[in-house]
Amino acid sequence: MRRFSADYLTEPRRGMWPPGERAPLADLSLGDRERILDVGCGTGELSAVLAEEAPADARVVGLDRDPDLLAAVPDPVAAVRADARSLPVADGAADLVVCQALLINLPDPEEVLAEFRRASSDLVAAIEPDNGAVTVESTVDAEARLAARARDRYVAGVGTDVTLGAVPDRFRAAGLRDVRTRRYDHERVVEPPYANSSVESARRKASGRRLREQRETLLSGGMDEADYDDLRREWRAMGRTVAEQMAGGEYRRREVVPFHVTVGRVPPAGDGD
Repeated sequence: MRRFSADYLTEPRRGMWPPGERAPLADLSLGDRERILDVGCGTGELSAVLAEEAPADARVVGLDRDPDLLAAVPDPVAAVRADARSLPVADGAADLVVCQALLINLPDPEEVLAEFRRASSDLVAAIEPDNGAVTVESTVDAEARLAARARDRYVAGVGTDVTLGAVPDRFRAAGLRDVRTRRYDHERVVEPPYANSSVESARRKASGRRLREQRETLLSGGMDEADYDDLRREWRAMGRTVAEQMAGGEYRRREVVPFHVTVGRVPPAGDGD
């Protein structure tokens, strides 16, 4: 299982599930829940949404194995340190077990889905992106091309299926019933006035920091050293252009990450698979 910082987890999900854009969560039947487990919750962005949509007396528990991430989980969510493959709850302890952008980081998603089924008395849900289908539009001509080039090599080298997206077949293989999938396009727009996070992102581009952090993965994905050095040189130049356009209030960027919400029902006890 790959590990991430709070900044890494928060930034790609920033702005997900604002009020008015939660229709893809309808199959979770959040208004009927009593006890929800958000597994691999990170800093609790989804956990907070679940708590808002569930009844006031419902209990929402965010579970993650990283205590530094759990420290940022907001109230009223209860934060519990745990491994997704061995949840510290009894069989059927929750009526919804859900994760967001967790299975894409696991070498063994089937094992985790089996554990989700064990821990739930009713529903299991997974909200997973297809990172191979991300699209970028930018006023900096080179940005979309370079992002696609880096993403292609990253996907090839990362070692887990970060293009997972919809997983109905995996749900059915885990013995879940009535499996449904909805798509949610998470759109992130950068435009004036620029948020501090957008300004910091431009600085990272200009320094090549993200590519430096991903160097080994990119090389594992088929880049040689010369290709990597060329990409990083172009990336930093692109970042400087982004910063220049920001200074003039001219920079605009639109990124769309497709997420897929897959929901399945745990069969009644004694009902054969």
